[in-house]
Amino acid sequence: MDALNQTRVTEFVFLGLTDKWILEILLFVAFSATYVLTLWGNILIIVTIVFTAHLHTPMYFFLSNLSFIDICHSSVTVPKMLEGLLLERKTISFDNCITQLFFLHLFACAEIFLLTIMAYDRYVAICTPLHYPNVMNMRVCIQLVFALWLGGTVHSLVQTFLTIRLPYCGPNVIDSYFCDVPPVIKLACTDTYLTGMLIVSNSGTISLTCFLALVTSYTVILVSLRKQSAEGRWKALSTCSAHFMVVALFFGPCIFIYTRPDTSFSLDKVVSVFYTAITPLLNPLIYSLRNEKVKSAMKQLRERQVFFMKSCT
Repeated sequence: MDALNQTRVTEFVFLGLTDKWILEILLFVAFSATYVLTLWGNILIIVTIVFTAHLHTPMYFFLSNLSFIDICHSSVTVPKMLEGLLLERKTISFDNCITQLFFLHLFACAEIFLLTIMAYDRYVAICTPLHYPNVMNMRVCIQLVFALWLGGTVHSLVQTFLTIRLPYCGPNVIDSYFCDVPPVIKLACTDTYLTGMLIVSNSGTISLTCFLALVTSYTVILVSLRKQSAEGRWKALSTCSAHFMVVALFFGPCIFIYTRPDTSFSLDKVVSVFYTAITPLLNPLIYSLRNEKVKSAMKQLRERQVFFMKSCT
């Protein structure tokens, strides 16, 4: 009751990435370019898949969803980070902080579940190809996507509830450039050990369980490739290596940040930048540069666009 009677924090102040203005300008230019390329690359993948009939398969359906999530995930944190790099005092209201926190965990958890589903899709396609059309039909794919958004929403609501139930009445400086559960709950005017353990058991368990499921899936796939022809083996390895590269780039930072109760390292900001700003850019690069079908479809789409523009003139 005493905690409720204390003055409630109405805004938080970010320390940001650096306090050196020259470095802030350089980072602003770099991350502005990164964000624009992230939006452009992922939108290009979505448009290519939507307007290319032979890409209307489960794998590319999931890839288009991954691009959509990457756009949303980076848009939750990067614009606020860019704003902070131009301002001397970097602030965010309490309500906006909680909103940012909610959507950050929603999109991050949705991506974790989607990467796990994509690994399962590759497992079925490579290990049981005859059953693939029945197991991974479009109805099942839509149900899986609905389930991942539902799971992400439940996870995010739990994280948000655990955060807002705490009293915030004193310190309001966050040593980061965005609102996330670990740095925010450190500012609570009460003991947060139990809350921290609940958060780790939630986020950490999801990250580790899905990562182990992914590793198991890809291990089974690699073992099964011994029975296939050299051409089939190379095609499967090319697809799976791209998937596993994305998995490693996303899961590594998540496990590093969300499996440590009430501890922080100086490396946390660098890791956070990597998975909120860099990984969403790398995903379209990995899938477009390593996937011949996507590159071919992009080329055909560009030729169709040029033909359409010429016919209109």
